[in-house]
Amino acid sequence: MDNTFGRPIIPDNEDERLAKLRSLNVLDTYQEEGPFKHIVAIASRMFDVPIALVNFVDADYVITKAAIGMGEESRVSRGTSLCSLAILRNDTTVFENATQDPCLLANPLVVGDFGLRFYAGAPLITSDGYNIGALCIVDKKPRDFSTSDQKMLESLASAVMDEIEKK
Repeated sequence: MDNTFGRPIIPDNEDERLAKLRSLNVLDTYQEEGPFKHIVAIASRMFDVPIALVNFVDADYVITKAAIGMGEESRVSRGTSLCSLAILRNDTTVFENATQDPCLLANPLVVGDFGLRFYAGAPLITSDGYNIGALCIVDKKPRDFSTSDQKMLESLASAVMDEIEKK
């Protein structure tokens, strides 16, 4: 996969992960106005960030299901989105100041007009262990993000998964 991170962004279980994601029927619907929208609104207020998103990582794109602080664009190239990195771990991926991470210096979200500086993404993990996306928060200024903050974001990500898997 072409990417701007300087490291592989494809999980070892990619085929199974994609099959699980697609079986949940969350990709081919419009941006959510219900529970996901409420969860991103809570995340934005809780962490005092201008942007919060529920994103799913498909084969070639990251698809936004709910957003606060972003326009109508609902797909971003997987090779550009930091959520591609968030699904590689079972805990929160944090960049407190993206300009200080050498592998992000070629990323257009960091060096381009968007000006991303802070990113935290808690993986959306299915009950059978597949990381299908991330609940992420973003800011255009660097910020600290404590272990306690990470745990709170992970709890909100669990609430997103509870909602998905109850369907």
